[in-house]
Amino acid sequence: MSTAKKSSLELFRLRKTLQNLAGKEGSHTELITIYVPPDKQISDAINLLRNEYGTASNIKSNVTRKNVLDAIIKVQQKLKLFKDPGEKGIVIFAGALPQEGGGPGTERMETFVVVPPEPIKIFLYRCDSRFHTEYLQDMLKEKETYGIILVDASDATIATLQGKRLDIVRQMYSGVTGKTRAGGQSARRYERLRDMQLNEYFHRVGNHANEIFLPIDTLKGIILAGPGPTKYDFEKGDYLNYQLKDKVLDVVDTAYVEEQGVKEVVEKAPEIMKKVRYIEEKEIMQKFLYEVGHDTGLITYGEAEVRRLLEMGAVRLLLFSEGVNLIRATVKCSACGYEEKQTIKASEKKAFEDSLAGKQCPQCHAPSLAVVDTTDIIDDLAQIAELAGTEVEVISTATEEGQMLKNAFGGIAAMLRFRQQG
Repeated sequence: MSTAKKSSLELFRLRKTLQNLAGKEGSHTELITIYVPPDKQISDAINLLRNEYGTASNIKSNVTRKNVLDAIIKVQQKLKLFKDPGEKGIVIFAGALPQEGGGPGTERMETFVVVPPEPIKIFLYRCDSRFHTEYLQDMLKEKETYGIILVDASDATIATLQGKRLDIVRQMYSGVTGKTRAGGQSARRYERLRDMQLNEYFHRVGNHANEIFLPIDTLKGIILAGPGPTKYDFEKGDYLNYQLKDKVLDVVDTAYVEEQGVKEVVEKAPEIMKKVRYIEEKEIMQKFLYEVGHDTGLITYGEAEVRRLLEMGAVRLLLFSEGVNLIRATVKCSACGYEEKQTIKASEKKAFEDSLAGKQCPQCHAPSLAVVDTTDIIDDLAQIAELAGTEVEVISTATEEGQMLKNAFGGIAAMLRFRQQG
């Protein structure tokens, strides 16, 4: 599955996981990374690890040797839970990691299993002071396909751009005669003939573009370009299939039509491509703000109210700002088992934990309360949403509307299935 098919929530979760893993450091060269591609057997990976175990047994430092050997065993145990690597492969990270706020001597063995966003092609083992996440992070870069059509009165070029891969698929010459400067009736007849040739040429360009672009499932948009006004004449006419016409993202000026012109478009493409998700997010937020402005009773916001309606199954679309900075903390009494959950700012977690010291349990009055678990608020609410069949969108702060979601609505809002009573 390409990233084009993944939801904003899935991508947000994966980015966050990889960011977390990339930031972890071992005390020594003792963190294990293994990538197992779909075309390998689980037994191949276990055999590789068995060989690495023998090599690691020769490490001089007792602590480092023990941590590496323990990490290899943990990875082997995880691999044995799988019959095969699946369609995309498996990536496992394991190692002794210093705990938060602690240094050497506070290490705890941790293991992470990641399903890649698309099939991996490398069979890799690394033992390092960091986890090797860069291959997975590369997969999260934009992989959608963009179509490029360069057209002027003499030439046309059709190309595709996927990630960093640029393919010039077709180049064609128009066969359209140049403009005449002669006057009179013959000039008018000449212009009519030229217009007919131009129309026929535009149809050829459109037909080739339809044949090339329509079968591409991951086509995210088309960039129309070229020198002069001809590209606008092409855009206005009915030369492209209506499905492709709706995907035209921008019309840009270039000095050239052939390969050099395609390179000009590629230089401008990153900003154009950003507009795609930017536009999607603006449309989502504008629908939400319309409901707000018209007081339809079909929206709500704020963590507590959204949670209440989400648990009732009343939420159709759950909106998060990627800038929301809240966690759901589980507080438990070690004396009687009393448990409660509270939503707090992630930055205030330590202060919240300290505030529980000596605080009495509401149930047994023993001073035995402590935080036993914390979950990112997005993951916490998204789990409820998934059970309720609620759509989830994570909105960036790149747009004015995205900033409004974060600042005016607390970063958590919802569009409802039905109007609330009372």
